[in-house]
Amino acid sequence: MPDGSSEIKQGRKFDQVLGGAREVFMRDGFEGAAVDDIARAAGVSKATLYSYFPDKRLLFMEVAKRECNRQAEQAIGAIKMDAPIPEILNTVAHEMINFITSDFGQRIFRICVAEADRFPELGRAFYESGPNVVRSKMIDLLACGIARGELAIDDIDLAADQFPELCKADLFPRMVFKGEKSFTDAEKTRVIRGAVATFMARYGA
Repeated sequence: MPDGSSEIKQGRKFDQVLGGAREVFMRDGFEGAAVDDIARAAGVSKATLYSYFPDKRLLFMEVAKRECNRQAEQAIGAIKMDAPIPEILNTVAHEMINFITSDFGQRIFRICVAEADRFPELGRAFYESGPNVVRSKMIDLLACGIARGELAIDDIDLAADQFPELCKADLFPRMVFKGEKSFTDAEKTRVIRGAVATFMARYGA
């Protein structure tokens, strides 16, 4: 697939191309994804594929950004801002852990790491379209908890960064270093409860 162009063309089959590309990228990774396979999965010709995305990196970034945005919006939509802070944190932790341990979450992480040296913009695009969206919402809900007298936080940005790290306890290292790909509801619940309890012990008013 020709590289170098940064132009993306919108058109009637744009979403169709992205759907096929998502299927192939998630199955074969960035490097292993063949243009013929992407075109076949999308139900378009290679010429049509090239006309939309002249660079495979652009196609992958668009797939990753759209999926991350969808996951982030889903997580945000699950939050009930008028609920008690521990309940809100429980919901946030649940959504975060489900994403981190999902097939997509695991694949996109591995691809970002594998391509980090020659494709650094991929990691940045992934962060801005997913984790940073959730982080911004996390700051908002923590500010709400402070205003309601439920939280006492001096450095709200740090606290917003700490909570996702608590949600990675046990599961993330096992996933990255031991290659474990699935976790039981009990294992996830254990981490969720620990993350919320630890966070509230530190920042609960």
